[in-house]
Amino acid sequence: VQLVESGGGLAQTGGSLRLSCAASGDIFDFNAMAWYRQAPGKGRELVAWMTSDRITKYADSVKGRFTISRDNAKNTVYLQMNRLTFEDTAVYYCAALKFGGLGEDDVWGQGTQVTVSS
Repeated sequence: VQLVESGGGLAQTGGSLRLSCAASGDIFDFNAMAWYRQAPGKGRELVAWMTSDRITKYADSVKGRFTISRDNAKNTVYLQMNRLTFEDTAVYYCAALKFGGLGEDDVWGQGTQVTVSS
């Protein structure tokens, strides 16, 4: 499976962006689909994930502003980002996760840049 993110770009504070992650194969094979981000000079952090049975988890910093969703028929995962702030500026990565291992079976996209200007 390969993951390709799209939808990043420049947004103003308070604005919205919608990221998409298209998988080349069946995402049912994975326990969860997730979005991570990495800001300049910082480590990669979990933004949101959704398990195969649609249980969601969000970072505290994005709760109430971001929404993760998935379309299994299209093998696509989305991240709707509203009320963007400068602190949301980062490279956003889509990931397909398999639980129980050390991450060796996880699949990552190449990332898409999100820049929020004031």
